[in-house]
Amino acid sequence: MEVRPTHPRPKIAALIVAAGKGLRAGGGVAKQWRKIGSKTIAQHTLDAFDAHPLVDMIMLVVAPDSDPADWPRTARSELAIATGGATRTQSVLAGLHALAGKADLVLIHDVARPGIPAHVIDAVIDALSLHQGAAPALPVTDALWRGDDLVAGTVDREGLWRAQTPQGFHLDAILAAHSAHEGEAADDVAVARAAGLEVAIVPGDAANMKITGPGDFARAAQILETGQMDIRTGNGFDVHAFGPGDHVMLCGVAIPHDRGLMGHSDADVGLHTVTDAIYGALAAGDIGTHFPPSDPQWKGAESHIFLTHAVDMAAAQGFTITHADLTLICERPKIGPHAAAMRARLAALLRIEMTRVSVKATTTEQLGFTGREEGIAAMATVTLVRS
Repeated sequence: MEVRPTHPRPKIAALIVAAGKGLRAGGGVAKQWRKIGSKTIAQHTLDAFDAHPLVDMIMLVVAPDSDPADWPRTARSELAIATGGATRTQSVLAGLHALAGKADLVLIHDVARPGIPAHVIDAVIDALSLHQGAAPALPVTDALWRGDDLVAGTVDREGLWRAQTPQGFHLDAILAAHSAHEGEAADDVAVARAAGLEVAIVPGDAANMKITGPGDFARAAQILETGQMDIRTGNGFDVHAFGPGDHVMLCGVAIPHDRGLMGHSDADVGLHTVTDAIYGALAAGDIGTHFPPSDPQWKGAESHIFLTHAVDMAAAQGFTITHADLTLICERPKIGPHAAAMRARLAALLRIEMTRVSVKATTTEQLGFTGREEGIAAMATVTLVRS
């Protein structure tokens, strides 16, 4: 059998250009050191790259007179600092020289684009497997005019794009291109093309806006607030058959009935279903993953143990449960008289207000196993939010 050599993944660096004066945005200080929420723009931007699993190191290019106390920090990636020049082109070249020999691919990004989504970074990296350069852009959709006070003509927008960053390249190629380039350039794509490098266009994102003027801060804050919110939805479904007994446990409430539900634990089909929905939202398997039915210690266990484990797991990952909707499917027992008590118990276990918990019931019009009163089925949806 032929053994093919394996090639290590290319080392990827993000070069964040943060050496500009940035005073047009107002505030009396360079915009990269101004805060949106509790973090500076520079920290928001670095966080986006630091969180990306394929970015190995970040090179931050700062002005000579910048205060180290303002410099952002990374939690995962290697961070290096380079001193920039009087222009953006000079600053990029300084950063590229500092990266020489330390990375294979480089993503050159403007610090004033803090809302960069991960999928845009993904697209640039993916395109670099086939091209010497790649950059995100949005198609021009508005009509374009020429003129001053009066319209003097129109411009065909076909094939026109609004450039964004990060603009990615093979490091050696873009370093050579910048070293040979004379004067200023609109961006790194212009430098690359002047050197004969091909640059692929990948889809940009409106969230990847550049903060330029004072009015951009509010919009950027809204984008960052939305982008940092992780919303998960999980679904659960469970079935338990009837067996001997004089009551059923549903959502932690004992309901008198001429039969009970069979299961390894107390067979609370309502709590089981909501528990599985939370595990699903966390992509953490199901009840059987965490409490195997083959383990005798869970025989006859009260199902609130399982739900509490799921709720604790969500909280440990920074999630808040914001809503739960449970539907019980059976002919009997009648759920309506007990729904309020079940909602109250479920809300207490989920640690949320009762107004965020729904418990309702339906039948299958005497069809199927539930229609034949052979058991109870349940389905649930939960919403988790991490911000």
